[in-house]
Amino acid sequence: MDVRHLAARAVARAGALSARIRRIERREKVAFGRWIENTNNLLHLSILLIIPVLIAGVTLISNSVSTLSFLLFPPLASGSYTLFSDPEGRYASPVKFVVALTVGALCGLVAVGFAGWAYGPTGTALVHPSAAALAIFLAGVTTWALDVEVPSAFSTALLTLVTGDVNPEEYVVSIFFASVVIAIAFTVWREQFYERRAEYLYGTVRGDDHVLVPMRGETATQTAFFAARLAAAHSAGKVVLLDVLPPEATDESDADSDADADGDLDADTDASVDRLESCAHKLRTQLGVPVEIAVARGDPLTATTEAAANTNSDLVVTPYEEDRGLLSDYIRGLFGGSYDTVAFRSTGETYRWRRILVLVSRPGDAAHAMIDFATRLAGKTGSVSVTTCIASEVERRPAESKLANLVETADGNIETRVARADVTGFIASNAATYDLVVLGSSGDRSPASRFISPPTFERIREIDCDVAVFDRGH
Repeated sequence: MDVRHLAARAVARAGALSARIRRIERREKVAFGRWIENTNNLLHLSILLIIPVLIAGVTLISNSVSTLSFLLFPPLASGSYTLFSDPEGRYASPVKFVVALTVGALCGLVAVGFAGWAYGPTGTALVHPSAAALAIFLAGVTTWALDVEVPSAFSTALLTLVTGDVNPEEYVVSIFFASVVIAIAFTVWREQFYERRAEYLYGTVRGDDHVLVPMRGETATQTAFFAARLAAAHSAGKVVLLDVLPPEATDESDADSDADADGDLDADTDASVDRLESCAHKLRTQLGVPVEIAVARGDPLTATTEAAANTNSDLVVTPYEEDRGLLSDYIRGLFGGSYDTVAFRSTGETYRWRRILVLVSRPGDAAHAMIDFATRLAGKTGSVSVTTCIASEVERRPAESKLANLVETADGNIETRVARADVTGFIASNAATYDLVVLGSSGDRSPASRFISPPTFERIREIDCDVAVFDRGH
């Protein structure tokens, strides 16, 4: 084997290894993006990255200013965690944070003065019990009266009593300025990133505006209107109507039969184009959304994925299909594929969905996508109810917090509901009051789990409203 052949093989192997590494990097990047779409994960990551930097900055300043005490840091660290861990919670006011820590330190300063007046000078390491009690009492009364009750205020009240070589007055001043730095950093992070995280993190909010609609079955027109309303909510929205015809015959035995076959193919194509153009005209005139048409031949699933790639689509909306009570092979092929997919089950001639029920079981990218789609459909005049079902009352508070995190980045008329009920029974009891139910495909569950407990959408066949089943593309 010559040197050139060995070099070529080495180059080929290096190229294959490089391509594999890039695929792994892309896959890990996508996985991380979806992981961080969970608000709880985002908050924990922010705490791990931001608070150490803030404390390091304060430490750097304190090292250069000899009058600052290291006792400054414990209340700042705990207070910073309180701010960043719950940015919309009870203690998430930057103003209250600064006032509370400063007031706590002032209360400690008053207790220091009382101890000096009542007992005379004491060692720097000795704190009289009455001074500690007075500091906590004053901190509690003052923060309550000013409505700035923050746990870290009690830390500064006590630590002012043991400032060591640093004068208590200087400690109070340093607490004020250091807490201002923390509050400013928190305000910038919350307003510029956390409250706008949907713009940066949630893929469907930025995309899913080029929608491919396979025109299959009797409800294709309703499905096309559903897709068009999703696309119309974005200024760059576009709909592509796709019809997939049977593959061309390849076993004709003579020229005449080939000519007849070509004529039949042309007639089928013309009929398909006319049907698609008729629907496209309705969408353009009624919704004002750009619409294109495409006709393909071959295997329906392969043709659909190729059409999605060729038309730069990022969402596939297809009519819901079943085969002997289960999802059709076509829908199963789209679910778990490369593209976000909605299987739309229409129950009538509805072309407008104003009251929408979104069922979520866990936070994450799929939940955000379903809420985003629901708000697009409902518009400014409709309403969206984001609901989760629980089995016992101990789950209620975590469930309420989960829903609050999910909906706070969405616009529109949105309510949250926590129902202590079986999800199937809840949908059956409430579906009649809604125009549409949106739920997930359970694609993140294992096959064994789906076998033991079938997905919800397979258990709600007889409900009196439309159903949209969403599957996040991979």
